[in-house]
Amino acid sequence: MTHGIVARWRPRDGQIEKIEAILRELAKEVRREPGNVQFIVNRSLDDPNEFLLYEQYVNEQAFLDHRQTPHFKTLVLEQAVPLLERREIHAFSVLD
Repeated sequence: MTHGIVARWRPRDGQIEKIEAILRELAKEVRREPGNVQFIVNRSLDDPNEFLLYEQYVNEQAFLDHRQTPHFKTLVLEQAVPLLERREIHAFSVLD
């Protein structure tokens, strides 16, 4: 069963450009993962400080594997998380 993730990121004041650069690099890396179906980064039109990430993986294990990649650990955990005011993550099963 396809595994979907929706994440919302809100950078701290003054960090939006850094977060945007991290997300661009992250998207390139995640899209190369064998279990990734889709990785889309959206920026809110109503609030430019709000990012919505939509991710799909072939199954839950592919998502768990994603969280163990060097690029996830470096770009998300080490670089992005300290620059975020808020980070929310919600998992879904995709109806096929």
